[in-house]
Amino acid sequence: MRLLHTSDWHLGRAFHRVNMLGAQAGFIGHLVATVRERDVDAVVVAGDVYDRAVPPLAAVELFDDALHRLADAGVPTVMISGNHDSARRLGVGAGLIGRAGIHLRTAPSEVGTPVVLQDAHGDVAFYGLPYLEPALVKDEFGTEKAGHEQVLGAAMDRVRADLAARARGTRSVVLAHAFVTGGEASDSERDITVGGVASVPAGVFDGVDYTALGHLHGCQTITDRVRYSGSPLPYSFSEADHRKSMWLVDLGGDGSVTAERVDCPVPRRLARLRGTLEELLADPALARHEDAWIEATLTDPVRPAEPMARLSERFPHTLSLVFDPDRAPDDPDVTYARRLAGRSDQQIAEDFVAHVRGAGPDAHERAVLRDAFDAVRADRTVREAAG
Repeated sequence: MRLLHTSDWHLGRAFHRVNMLGAQAGFIGHLVATVRERDVDAVVVAGDVYDRAVPPLAAVELFDDALHRLADAGVPTVMISGNHDSARRLGVGAGLIGRAGIHLRTAPSEVGTPVVLQDAHGDVAFYGLPYLEPALVKDEFGTEKAGHEQVLGAAMDRVRADLAARARGTRSVVLAHAFVTGGEASDSERDITVGGVASVPAGVFDGVDYTALGHLHGCQTITDRVRYSGSPLPYSFSEADHRKSMWLVDLGGDGSVTAERVDCPVPRRLARLRGTLEELLADPALARHEDAWIEATLTDPVRPAEPMARLSERFPHTLSLVFDPDRAPDDPDVTYARRLAGRSDQQIAEDFVAHVRGAGPDAHERAVLRDAFDAVRADRTVREAAG
């Protein structure tokens, strides 16, 4: 069986101030063309179909168009909700849509109920594990601890139990939306840290033939059987070096897996430039970036006059301007933002406690802070879903 694995469409999202809806529509067209041209037997979409719980109408219309085109292609599609989606909204009409061969899996209670497809070698069971917010699903799975590894482990126990009850030789595919240990993150992914831990070990998915992951925006291989497709389009300049693609996966009759990357259309290249304003304006080696979307980091010791206007004369698609003067790390003028770069909310809060009290928090206080951040994040998830 030949699968096309994609995820993280983020329909409705912009790239800085650039509307990406046209590029997203171009990707949908490329996806459907690939399905037809490469004899794909099933499409799997591993979450974050939309960029937010209540997407703009234009994004909903594009999703509707994608559903019609996939249904017209006659190729079954299995989709799950991600942490950016409202699972309940995305799942509206799932039963009816399923009759057209588009199978939406958004309810945690359904993780052990697969979509079963057939090929010449027998059955393939597709299990959809939507994004599982630990604080909201721990009761469903009966876990004592509300952590990603615990709820995903419990969900996979249901998958393995169902699979064990099926005919010998039934092959299996799991769709999941999670941060798996060993994956490389980007700036454009929402933090899903719970209890100080964001990732789960790949071993959670042992026992199935292929795991199609979503959440991380870079295409990457965790193991031969556990892969991220990544987002089809860039959503931050941290993805400047990404090769945006989908996985074309051949699942053999014996459960063997081979995979090939299928490149996605590139609406415009990304480039991250660094130097003084005069260096960026004068360097002939940068001519190849003049048609790219640009993030420019200026290292001038004093902020130059009208930097964006001047940069845009040479690089008309400059979208982001960062000031980072070359200074010693102990220079008192090093910006607050630079000092905080790469630090988590928990670390920043602990640093604040140390600053005002003269000593950092003890283990109990760190746990209180961690629980508070988890509660705020879970509450935000509930509010978005209800909004």
